[in-house]
Amino acid sequence: MSNTTALVKTRRVGGSLVVTLPKEVTDSKGIKEGEIVEITVKKLRVDGFGALRGIGPFTADDELKAHE
Repeated sequence: MSNTTALVKTRRVGGSLVVTLPKEVTDSKGIKEGEIVEITVKKLRVDGFGALRGIGPFTADDELKAHE
């Protein structure tokens, strides 16, 4: 079984937290409604900036490069 990675956001439904599998993942794995799947959960961020740690601040030069 090969692994597929997707970043998804939790949301509250009733008393539970749920995630939605992206269409690209379900299509690539052939997952259909009602099937049982195994997931591995890994929390990526401790705070709002954890995923971007080490990148450094955005500068005016970065803005210019993106539009050249």
